[in-house]
Amino acid sequence: MAASSSNDIEALDRVKKSLGPDYVPTDKETYMSEKQQDYFRMLLLEWKKSIHSDSSVTLQSLQDGPIRDADLNDRASSETGWSIELRTRDRQRKLISKIDAAIKRLDKGEYGYCEVTGDPIGLKRLIARPVATMTVEAQEAHERREKISRDD
Repeated sequence: MAASSSNDIEALDRVKKSLGPDYVPTDKETYMSEKQQDYFRMLLLEWKKSIHSDSSVTLQSLQDGPIRDADLNDRASSETGWSIELRTRDRQRKLISKIDAAIKRLDKGEYGYCEVTGDPIGLKRLIARPVATMTVEAQEAHERREKISRDD
């Protein structure tokens, strides 16, 4: 894990230097040009770094001591808060897997293209959801099929 984090930090530093502070991909550029790929790599690595940072804060809070509220209502509120926090961290742990998969797709040259149709996913969608693997249309069709199979 430490080697991976070190590689991520080095890649992030390299990408930040190459892009400049104000770069945002536009439709006027060639889709998934090297500059756009660098932008999304930076976005994904920053997101991953942020999740790891938040996780460290949660872990430190858990290690600082157990919940010791005298009042049962206060204790229940504290435990509910911790439960929500831990569920959030679990979702973020799963998100890190998706971020890593997106970075691998970038490395393979497959990032930004729908895994179902092969069509470009689109810059706006990728900026909004950098781990997207399908176009909006393919995602909607997938969700409809899922709903139908769930209803059966």
